Amino acid sequence: MGEAKRRKKTLGEQYGQEARILPWVPITKTQSELFIRWTTRGAWIGIGAMVVAWVTIRFIGPAFGWWQIVS
Repeated sequence: MGEAKRRKKTLGEQYGQEARILPWVPITKTQSELFIRWTTRGAWIGIGAMVVAWVTIRFIGPAFGWWQIVS
């Protein structure tokens, strides 16, 4: 009997299913890695948006206000 068959016999219904993070949490390791990847990407997008907003408010906004005062 090969190792795969032995493992299949030992695991029964759980053979071929992905491992969970914790037995009582219904989230697999792949799902947790995907969640981490998406939240990291979202955080970087948020940081970029905050920088763009800061540059707009700090430099571009006052420049338009200055032109209105001069005219």
